[in-house]
Amino acid sequence: MRTIQTSEIIDAVAAMCIKSNTELPGDVRAKLEQAMAEETTPSAKEVIRQLLENADLAMDTKLPLCQDCGLAVYFVEVGDEVRIEGGNLRYAINEGTRRGYADGYLRKSACDPLSRANTGDGTPAIIHFDFVPGDKLKIAYMAKGGGAENMSRVTMLAPAQGWEGIKQFVINRVAEAGPNPCPPTVIGVGIGGTFEHAAKIAKKSLLRKLDDTHPDPEIAAKEKELEEAINALGIGPMGLGGKTTVLGVKMTMEPCHLASLPLAVNVQCHSQRHEEVEL
Repeated sequence: MRTIQTSEIIDAVAAMCIKSNTELPGDVRAKLEQAMAEETTPSAKEVIRQLLENADLAMDTKLPLCQDCGLAVYFVEVGDEVRIEGGNLRYAINEGTRRGYADGYLRKSACDPLSRANTGDGTPAIIHFDFVPGDKLKIAYMAKGGGAENMSRVTMLAPAQGWEGIKQFVINRVAEAGPNPCPPTVIGVGIGGTFEHAAKIAKKSLLRKLDDTHPDPEIAAKEKELEEAINALGIGPMGLGGKTTVLGVKMTMEPCHLASLPLAVNVQCHSQRHEEVEL
């Protein structure tokens, strides 16, 4: 049995929040640079140039990439040989979030759904726990801003709609979202499970690197098919037209009930802010 102190978790989570909101991930920068080289529309090239300049300024000043620092979302893998000492794990993650959002001068956006009263510290975080073999604790953080999250959808298709129904729903969702999620976006697609599980796996798909390839060749081909179809819409960077509406499509597919076809589309903005740590 391996012991991890809550103080270590708090420090790691706080650092993740700050880094993710101020440093553009390397795979995202590479995709944006590639897109700028391939774009032929002057407005698209200029928007991407400004996005890269913004990332450089955020890195230099340690100020956020975007004023919307989102709700803090975590996917946590807890090894069955790990013991947390000094408090419970949920407390440690929330405390790390509080400190990170305070120390990093990150906007605190958590509020009551009806009164809209702000909680004042960026918490409570949205935390998904999974229990796995081993003596490691892996925490993945994602900042989910309102503009992108508001464009996400879950639906229950009829099984007979199959892949064509899935494809059409995803494309229509991106088309209807238009410029609202600050494209070029990253699209997470969850297929299967149940209503809530499809949404969870769609969001978790966004943790993948943009330059990876799904290990299942069939799913990899479907991701590419969706990416090409969405980019053919011509929405372009910030909705001003161009070849680059999405930087990537990431899909997870799991078994579902024989009478159902759950589908979730989770939209993430061009900054694709996420970070992972293993303790």
